Amino acid sequence: GGDGGEKQLHRCRRHPACTSVLLYAGLTAAGDAAQRRGRGQPPDWAQTRRVALLALTFHGNLNYVWLRALERALPGRRPAAVLGKVLCDQLLAAPVAVGAFYTGMSILQRKEDIFSDCKNKFWNTYKTGLMYWPFVQLSNFVFVPVYLRTAYTGLCGFVWAAFICFSQESGDGTVKSAFMWLQREKVNADEEPSEK
Repeated sequence: GGDGGEKQLHRCRRHPACTSVLLYAGLTAAGDAAQRRGRGQPPDWAQTRRVALLALTFHGNLNYVWLRALERALPGRRPAAVLGKVLCDQLLAAPVAVGAFYTGMSILQRKEDIFSDCKNKFWNTYKTGLMYWPFVQLSNFVFVPVYLRTAYTGLCGFVWAAFICFSQESGDGTVKSAFMWLQREKVNADEEPSEK
């Protein structure tokens, strides 16, 4: 029971980079698989592997290095330090992460124009992220120990991964496109029983 949890925390402290990046990549890939399932589509394991590869090679490592650098630059949990970290995160890391996702996925999918998705969806996705990530990172910087922050970002990133993977495949990076999809799903579910 509790002893196993202590061992896991000890491993996280001893190997925080590896543990955090692997967890981040796994949760990001799960977000992709969940959004496909939520849309009633069959699994696309090749796509989910691409998402996992991008998260493993770039986004997980970016988060790990970035969150540690932020803590060194603005140490502690004082309100000014926390707000500074949130602001830096949203102004510097968030645009890099969004741009790298769309461009990286286009490269992995061997698209002819690797910047097309980024050009068409970047600003919408970045603005949507501003409705979610500042609140996630505020709680991260206030409550979560530094060695677990990438893992926590990955946990919260599960929801974001579902959204951004949907946006990359079918949406336009706006919350509205995701809500329209959810509404269509609800309407379809409501209509099914009446057809029988």
